[in-house]
Amino acid sequence: MTGGARREQLIRVAVGLFAERGFQGTTTKSIATEAGVSEAIIYRHFATKEDLYAAILDHKANEAGVEVWLNELRGAAERKDDQALFRSLGDKILESYRRDPQFQRLMFYSSLERHGISKVFHKRRGLPIFGFLRDYVAQRQKDGAFHGCDPGTVVFALVGIPTYYAIVKRLFGLDLLKATDEKVAITFTRLLLDGLRKGQAGNQSRNGER
Repeated sequence: MTGGARREQLIRVAVGLFAERGFQGTTTKSIATEAGVSEAIIYRHFATKEDLYAAILDHKANEAGVEVWLNELRGAAERKDDQALFRSLGDKILESYRRDPQFQRLMFYSSLERHGISKVFHKRRGLPIFGFLRDYVAQRQKDGAFHGCDPGTVVFALVGIPTYYAIVKRLFGLDLLKATDEKVAITFTRLLLDGLRKGQAGNQSRNGER
């Protein structure tokens, strides 16, 4: 197996074991055993556990096309296209739980066990995206397009609503809404924009989605 292929294999094995057993229940020895290699091989590719965690996050980001999506968000922000930005955010959240629930379980384990990968994730991805969205909402408030309220709270609503729905459906296995993810994302976008926009803008967003 080539070095690159071995690295990919170790990442896949580590993700599977972390998601199944949690971080406290997974050792480098168990990863090595599952991969059919020695622990020394793991440390040849990842000098520290933190390196392995960062590699997992980068691997998952590449799989999910995160950079392409971030460029999509930036483009919508530059155009001040609220509907496109909110819809893209909701679509991506729902898609991430639909496509890779295993990784979402892994992140829950990380938070519950106060594990290092959670800190790495929030530093590398979570906090920058939160800051970007908060600044966008604040700018749209300055533009007079959105009602005045705490921008950070708005971001929690933008992220929290589709995330909770995805958790209930994909992780808890409760399919309570007989609608596609696309229709759910459209509805969430409409509700959020109707609540934020001033005057008749909310009605325009609703009519535009019909």
